[in-house]
Amino acid sequence: MSTYERLVNSQNFFSPYLTQEDLSRFGREYINSGKYIHRLFPVLGVRLIAINDNIDTITRDESSEFSITLKNLMNDNYSRDISVKVRSQLQVKRKHGDFICPFAPYGYQKCEGNHNRIEPDPYAATVVQDIFNWKIQGMTNNGIAIRLAESGILAPLEYKRHKGEPLFSGFKMKERCEWTAQAVARILTNPIYIGTLRQGLRRRPNYKIKKSIPTEENEWVVIHDAHEPVVTKRTFYLAQKALLIDTRAAPRATTVYPLSGLLECGECGNAVTRSTINNGYKLYSYFRCSVRTKEDRCELKQVPEAQVEAAVLQLLQEHISAVVELDRCLSEIQQVPYQKINVAKCEQRREKLAAEIARYRDLKASLYEDMKEGLISKTDFCDIRGQYDARIADALIAQEQIDRELSIYLSGEQSPNNWMKTFTEHRGLKSLTRAVVLECIEKVVIHKDEKLEIIFEHSEDYARLVSSLQEYAARGILGEAM
Repeated sequence: MSTYERLVNSQNFFSPYLTQEDLSRFGREYINSGKYIHRLFPVLGVRLIAINDNIDTITRDESSEFSITLKNLMNDNYSRDISVKVRSQLQVKRKHGDFICPFAPYGYQKCEGNHNRIEPDPYAATVVQDIFNWKIQGMTNNGIAIRLAESGILAPLEYKRHKGEPLFSGFKMKERCEWTAQAVARILTNPIYIGTLRQGLRRRPNYKIKKSIPTEENEWVVIHDAHEPVVTKRTFYLAQKALLIDTRAAPRATTVYPLSGLLECGECGNAVTRSTINNGYKLYSYFRCSVRTKEDRCELKQVPEAQVEAAVLQLLQEHISAVVELDRCLSEIQQVPYQKINVAKCEQRREKLAAEIARYRDLKASLYEDMKEGLISKTDFCDIRGQYDARIADALIAQEQIDRELSIYLSGEQSPNNWMKTFTEHRGLKSLTRAVVLECIEKVVIHKDEKLEIIFEHSEDYARLVSSLQEYAARGILGEAM
């Protein structure tokens, strides 16, 4: 409640006297303070006395009127100055990686020795890990909320109450808060659980307005590895993938099927959905194109679910075996020649990009002369220059990616083929699970002849590695190593 609201609601508002220590105690907002002192109080017959400022409105003259206005302006400016300094200091702390929020998010607690740092809460962190694992295993957000409630695990706000922490929430508070699908979604989408600290997502327009507004993403302060993570980046990525896939659980079910949201029609490109038929004796499950279901204009016929899952499992097993074999070949290649070839290829790609950037910059420089000579209009000049700028920007981004690859090859600290662990860890796979499908498969395309096409995760890395090994074999490097 503002100073003015408290004043209006107080018994002293309609009394003939209103005594304050000084004008700043009455209010620091210049416009509203002046409105009350110069307009409302004289009409209502209220006498304002500011003791330290030696102001009494019943005895004021022209000089005191000016003094009141000047003091109100100075008080307002003092608030503005303090606001600027506080904002500046908070921004410095954000960029330094300090946690400046008053409360730690669920799963974390503030460090005892430094309240600008957070650490995992031993109890709540395990709950967060369970939430991520259940999502990857195929549970819906609502199913996770139901399981948490049935397990007797306190919701985030109730957990704060249990710990005796001060409570503040932008949401409406009930007598007892329960787990909801929205609360689960907020946890699953928050990168703070992988050690990434995002601050400055909202701001107040100025020191006079309390309501905050969202800021542009490029204005956020993002610090990676700012604190100890609760879940791995791999787990977080899989959870985001599960959230982005358009899926829904069957009625009264809390989990989705292994291939839900990953099936695509090879004829029209639309989603393939799962349906069931009960003939009174047995329940049959099959996949069919969603367009055929609605409009009967797709040539893809229904395919039994068991047939699709068996084919996907077989193709996945074959791909895992191929990746395991690639891993074996890599382990037998001499490391030095292997690095030299990759470094040489990166440098060649970088030189081509540098030449491309130089060419577009030269073309861009000649555009102005063409416009001066009347060869192109000003509109054409702006359009073509924009196209050149876009191509230069794309080439610079590609150069940065190549530089990152070069640093990996030259340092030897991290293998560029870590993606292979995604598949090699599942050697000997016997059945399809939601977690394995999310980790290994990007998309499954079903064609009208019932043939399947699987787009695996890291397919570009796989193709690049196969091409490199073929080149090593052609140069005799693979043979020497083996």
